[in-house]
Amino acid sequence: MHQHVVLTAVRPGPRDLRELFWSFNRLTLSGFGGVLPFAQRTLVDEKQWLSRDEFVGLLSVSQVLPGPNLINLALMIGQRSFGWKGALAALAGMLAAPVSIVLLIAVGYSTWASLPALHDALRGMELVTTGLVIAMALRLTPVLRTAWAVPLWAAMAFIGVGLMHWQLLTVMLALGPAAVFLARYRRR
Repeated sequence: MHQHVVLTAVRPGPRDLRELFWSFNRLTLSGFGGVLPFAQRTLVDEKQWLSRDEFVGLLSVSQVLPGPNLINLALMIGQRSFGWKGALAALAGMLAAPVSIVLLIAVGYSTWASLPALHDALRGMELVTTGLVIAMALRLTPVLRTAWAVPLWAAMAFIGVGLMHWQLLTVMLALGPAAVFLARYRRR
């Protein structure tokens, strides 16, 4: 029986807890409502803490865990780098600034809620966020071993959630096992 040894390049991680905290703090301030594309660029391209394959793998795990995807991703990267202290530093970095900003906005929202310009700005941000998510998906598609199936899975998810108004959990429970089966089949 042959054993295959897979060698992966050792990637530099954060130097210390402060770098971990400030990196996730900067990351979370990079985009409101659409941080994932910035996370991919920061963690893979700029910092090189993860390869694209590692990013896709950790992101996949973070999406099936309860809670926000990027928080789960930050916890995994922090834990991987410095154990539980790293997980706490990454979590604190992700939450410190947004919680402060949201509290300030909540205090002032009652004053600005009736302004038409605010509603127009929010509609514009929806379009930008959608574009960022699509751009990230297109950029990560080549990493997937079943890239040919991405449009099919995306279309089925869109039909289920967008057109048929099924709950996201229902669509995930329907498509998830099929995607796992396909990935296992393709590996053989």
